Amino acid sequence: MTPAASLREEARLVVLALQFVTRLPLPADAGYTPDRMRRATRYFPLCGALIGALLGLVFAAAAAVFPPAVAAVLTLAAGVRLTGALHEDGLADMADGLGGGLTRERALEIMRDSRIGSYGAVTLMLALVLKLAALAGLGAAAGGWAALGALVAAHGLSRLASVIVMVRLPYARDEGKAAFAAAGPGRDGMAIAWATGGALMLGLWIGAGLAAALTVLALTVAATLFMARMMMRRLGGHTGDGLGAVQQVAEIAVLLGLLAWA
Repeated sequence: MTPAASLREEARLVVLALQFVTRLPLPADAGYTPDRMRRATRYFPLCGALIGALLGLVFAAAAAVFPPAVAAVLTLAAGVRLTGALHEDGLADMADGLGGGLTRERALEIMRDSRIGSYGAVTLMLALVLKLAALAGLGAAAGGWAALGALVAAHGLSRLASVIVMVRLPYARDEGKAAFAAAGPGRDGMAIAWATGGALMLGLWIGAGLAAALTVLALTVAATLFMARMMMRRLGGHTGDGLGAVQQVAEIAVLLGLLAWA
């Protein structure tokens, strides 16, 4: 493959990743294959950063007119619309499965159910409230443009966390919607994902300071390890819902880490 063709393929993988994690009206890729979708996961952190940038612009614009709490609600609403609540749905399903399933098999069965139960509803409510409070606090303490940087970091780093779990843990089901990603993006793909995460951490260091960046790193690593250990112990590996739950918990960890130093 020539360098030009290689670059075109990488650009197509970025679009493919965006199609998976957002509801943006992008043209369908006629060359879709599960293997190409697997390789596209290397760009999930980059797509997360782009999502965070769009939501940060929403927050900054809303905060110029409304109080930070209202701007935070509007930003969360925009995020749900932009992503189709993909990861929020995963968090709720995983909470229902682990909360209501006493065995691995029962937990996985419950997670397939499209209906939301009490565990899922309460967990989702708490996650949204935490994100709302953290965003409002960041906006009040540091302003709308600082919140923009926080959202870029939170959405990018949290998707890196989900890719890491995808690579480190086996797939828990025999088959499923997330089976394409079971092998992860490969060594070269992980280098791209790690480089994106490194750039985001460098941006945090420059923008928020070393103490804030280290706090974010510590909380995000702790949240990712906790979620990975729980999934391995209860499910024997990761699922698509589990990866969505990792993203949500890691996103909250980044926002709280930055709020602690705002």
